[in-house]
Amino acid sequence: MASTSQTATAPLTSGLRTAVVPAAGLGTRFLPATKTVPKELLPVVDTPGIELIAREAAQAGATRLAVVTAPRKQGVMEYFERDELLEETLAARGKTDQLAKVRAVNGLVDAVAVDQDRPLGLGHAVGCAESTLDDDEEFFAVLLPDDLVLPAGVINEMVKIREELGGTVLCGFEVPESEVSNYGVFDIEQSEGGVGGVAGEDVKKVRGMVEKPDAADAPSTVVATGRYLLDRSIFDALRRITPGKGGELQLTDAIELLIEEGHPVHVYIHHGGRHDLGNPGGYIRACVDAALQDDTYGPSLKTWLADRLGQEN
Repeated sequence: MASTSQTATAPLTSGLRTAVVPAAGLGTRFLPATKTVPKELLPVVDTPGIELIAREAAQAGATRLAVVTAPRKQGVMEYFERDELLEETLAARGKTDQLAKVRAVNGLVDAVAVDQDRPLGLGHAVGCAESTLDDDEEFFAVLLPDDLVLPAGVINEMVKIREELGGTVLCGFEVPESEVSNYGVFDIEQSEGGVGGVAGEDVKKVRGMVEKPDAADAPSTVVATGRYLLDRSIFDALRRITPGKGGELQLTDAIELLIEEGHPVHVYIHHGGRHDLGNPGGYIRACVDAALQDDTYGPSLKTWLADRLGQEN
């Protein structure tokens, strides 16, 4: 097995291979729909959230998607299986556009199921995926399906940062001071130098994290979102932290342990957009945003929205 220790200056050139997607949650905020349909299969316009995540992972170079699921959510994995009868039917009927959409997921990534029989926290979910990595994989990505980060490509920038600075790279957003209490907030300092085409001001060294602080106590206005590029040493840290409330293992606790031990951790501040697919309000906004940018639905939706909102005045 390859060594998991890295220094802040050691050049790292191996590409991303594995993206871990924790998808074992019950989706209770979307009940009753999620009684039978996994939350990750709910479509943003016409594309399920899990496919959007798979596309993002593949764009970053990942060839393996380790999907952490529960036994009752096998529908998520079935989505990546080829449906030859459906494809043949669409082809015979000349429905080429629909056929292209159905085939888009074929071979996109190698989706591998990872069972998490009990919901014991994000850290536990990530730890369950350790066996899916090759022995020589020194790092991997974690993409939370509830977070739709726009535009796609943030993982690519995070890989560049790791190649220069090593260690673990997290994704952050700037938010107004009045909103910091809704998030995990980074305690940061400026990193040395620019990184691989990424502006130096957007790369910060992480000293720690504070979960949902009062605005007056927040160490910054840079908050965490659901994109992680983790050094393999995270698995050892996860084995050494203590479970918290409800017996859950928190990924942030393991990252904090690595920071304490001198492991380099940086945050890349992303200036794009974000939608929270984990609650109906955020999901609706994501659907509207995506539809407005769609050549088929956008023009008529803009007209309808303008008329509809005009009725409210």
